[in-house]
Amino acid sequence: MRLSFRVSGSVQGVGYRWFVKEAAAKLSVTGWVRNTADGAVEGEAQGGVPALDGFLKELKSGHPWARVEETETQEMLDQEAAEKDFYIKPTV
Repeated sequence: MRLSFRVSGSVQGVGYRWFVKEAAAKLSVTGWVRNTADGAVEGEAQGGVPALDGFLKELKSGHPWARVEETETQEMLDQEAAEKDFYIKPTV
């Protein structure tokens, strides 16, 4: 399963993208994450349903210095040539 996610609140300048990358590695989720110009964090994640459920729970409440106000997700089609790792993309 693959999904896109967008997290808003106080999620930039607190190491949130690195936290997301570590959560993905812990749960064997692949994909990417990046900051956006409007102060949010967005990305895509792919993995099994239990892994993605755990990943989303981590995004919402796991980082001690971030304040997550809203999390949006949308299911996507799995990609044939999906990432083999989880990485941080440059800010858009």
